Amino acid sequence: MDHLARLEAQVADHNRTLLPDLQSAYQALGANLARADIDIDRITLLVQSFKMAIPSWGVGVGGTRFARFPIAGEPRNVDEKLQDCAVIQRLVRCTPLVSLHFPWDKAADFRTLKQLGDSLGLGFDAVNSNTFQDPPGQTLSYKFGSLSHSDAAVRDLAIAHNIECIHHGEQLGSKALTVWIADGANFPGQQHMRKALDRYLDSMAKIYAALPADWTLLLEHKLYEPAFYATVIADWGTSFACAQMLGEKARCLVDLGHHAPTTNIEMIVARLIQFSKLGGFHFNDSKYGDDDLDSGSIDPFRLFLVFNELVDADSAGILAPPAYMMDQSHNITDPIESLMMSSREILRAYAQALLVDRPALHAHQDSNDVVMAVETLRKGFQTDVGPILAMARYRLGGAIDPVGAYRHSGYRAKMTELRPKAMIAGAGIV
Repeated sequence: MDHLARLEAQVADHNRTLLPDLQSAYQALGANLARADIDIDRITLLVQSFKMAIPSWGVGVGGTRFARFPIAGEPRNVDEKLQDCAVIQRLVRCTPLVSLHFPWDKAADFRTLKQLGDSLGLGFDAVNSNTFQDPPGQTLSYKFGSLSHSDAAVRDLAIAHNIECIHHGEQLGSKALTVWIADGANFPGQQHMRKALDRYLDSMAKIYAALPADWTLLLEHKLYEPAFYATVIADWGTSFACAQMLGEKARCLVDLGHHAPTTNIEMIVARLIQFSKLGGFHFNDSKYGDDDLDSGSIDPFRLFLVFNELVDADSAGILAPPAYMMDQSHNITDPIESLMMSSREILRAYAQALLVDRPALHAHQDSNDVVMAVETLRKGFQTDVGPILAMARYRLGGAIDPVGAYRHSGYRAKMTELRPKAMIAGAGIV
C-alpha cells in the first residue's frame, strides 16, 4: 500500500527529531530503576512482546442512543477498516490483530479478505457474532431475545448465525468466537429467569459443539442495557457457571465497562484466573456505566490493578494468556487517535505492574503490613514508564510519538479525499 510506505518514511523522519530526547530520558529512567535492581531493557522487551487486537468497529465513529456525528474519511467497508487498522499498527506496533464483527464485516470472499490482511501485516483475532440487531430482510426478530428466546425458531436462527461466524473465522485464521447477547427483560414478570438461562445454555451447547478443536468460546457478560431490568448473562458469576457447564473450551471475557460502578473488577480477574476460566478482555473505561470511553481515560489506577493481578499470576506460572482487545466507542474524537492513545495506556498499566517488587509485596501481605504493601504497590503505579513505552515502539519500528506522527502524516486529510463524508447522522453506537 502506497500510503503505508509513505507513512513509514514519515515516521522515520519524525522519529529522528525525537530520538535524542528519548534516549536521554530512557537512560535516566534506566539508572533510577537499576538502583532497585530492575533491568529496564528486560521490562522494555516484555512491553515489546505484548499484543492486543483492534475492534474493526472501533475505527469508525460511534455515538449514543441519541445521535451519531460522522467525520470525514471514515471507513465505509471492511477493507477500509483494515486499512485504518494497519495505520494504527504501523505507528504503535502492538496491535497486529483485528477482531471482526458479523454481519457488519461480512465479505463476499473471505479468502480475499484474509489476503488483504496479510498484505497489510494484520492477523485476525476472535470473531464476534451479532444477535442484538435484526439485519435487513430478516423475517424473525431478536426484539425479545436471541439464544434465550422463547421461540425455538428464533433460537435456531441465532445458533445458525454463530456457527456461520465460526466458519468465517476459520477462513480468516481466527481461533475464538465471542458471544454477547442483549437478551433480558425490561419489566418484572416479563421473562421466566430460569427458563431463559436454560434456553441460553441449550443454544450455547450447540454452538460449542460446532467449535474447531483448537478454538475458544468467549462468554461476555453485561450488567444492563438494552435490558434494563434483568439480563440473561449479567455478571461474571453467571458467565463462569455457564462456562463451567459448557466445557473446557468455554471461557469468560471481561469487558471493563460491563459492571456496576463500584464493582471490584481486579478481584473478578483474580477469581477467573484462579478457576482457570479467564478468556480475555475488552479494554475501555467508564464513569457511569458501559460508557466505552478510551482506556485509562477515567481510572488508570483500576487498569493498573487489573494488570497487577495478571502479572502476579504470570509470575506464578498460572496465567493462560488471555485475548486482549480494545472495545471503545469514539463519539467526538478521531478513532485512530483514540485507539493509539488507549493502546499506550494499556501498555503503561502493564509496564507499571511489571515494576512492582513482587517478593516484597508478598512479604508485606503475609505479615499484614498494610502500609508497606500499599506503598510497594503504589511505587510501581507512580513510576513514569513513558520512556519505556516510547522506546519499545521505536525498537519495533513504530513511532516515538504516534499521535504526533499521525497528524504530521496527513492521513485523515488523504482519506477525506478518498472517502466522502456520509451526510446521514444516525443514532446508535455503530
